[in-house]
Amino acid sequence: MHTPASIAKHPLHPMFIVFPIGLWIFSLVCDLVSLAIADPDVAATWSVVAFFTMVGGLVGALAAAVPGLIDLLSLANPEVKKIAITHMVINLAVVAIYAVNVWLRVRGMETGLPIGLSVLTVLMLAVSGWLGGEMVHVHGVGVEPFPGDRRHTSSPPEAVGVGERRMAQKHGA
Repeated sequence: MHTPASIAKHPLHPMFIVFPIGLWIFSLVCDLVSLAIADPDVAATWSVVAFFTMVGGLVGALAAAVPGLIDLLSLANPEVKKIAITHMVINLAVVAIYAVNVWLRVRGMETGLPIGLSVLTVLMLAVSGWLGGEMVHVHGVGVEPFPGDRRHTSSPPEAVGVGERRMAQKHGA
C-alpha cells in the first residue's frame, strides 16, 4: 500500500522513528547507569546525558509524527486505520509523558518518578512498535505492492475479490 509521505518509494515515518526510539531507550539506560555509579560526579554526568537524549527524542518524535499523520490520513481500510489511530494515541501519550519527564528534571525532581516514567514510556513504545509492525508486516502499509498481492490494497478483502472477478469477466479470463 503506497504511502504519500515517502521519497523514492521509501516511507519517511519508519526512517524517522528510529531516532526518538533509540534516544529514549538510551536515555533510560543512562538513567540506570547513573543509579548504579557510586561516584556522584560520574552519576551526574550520566543523568545529564539521559536528559539531553530525552530532549532529542522529543524533537525526533515530533519530526516522525508529521509523515506518520500524513500516512494515517491516507489509509482507507477501516481495520488498518483503527490500528493506526491506536498507534498514534499511544505515541502521543508517550510524547506527553516525556514532556512531563523533561519538565520534572528541569525542576530538579530527585525522586524515582522521572526514571519510573521513562520505564513506563519505553514499555508503551514496545506496544506502539508492535502495532506499527502489524500495519507494515501484516497489512502492508508503506510497502510497495507487487502484482497479485492482496495484502497491499486499500480495499477490504471482499472488495478485492469483486474487483478481480469484474476484471476477469471484462478481459475474458
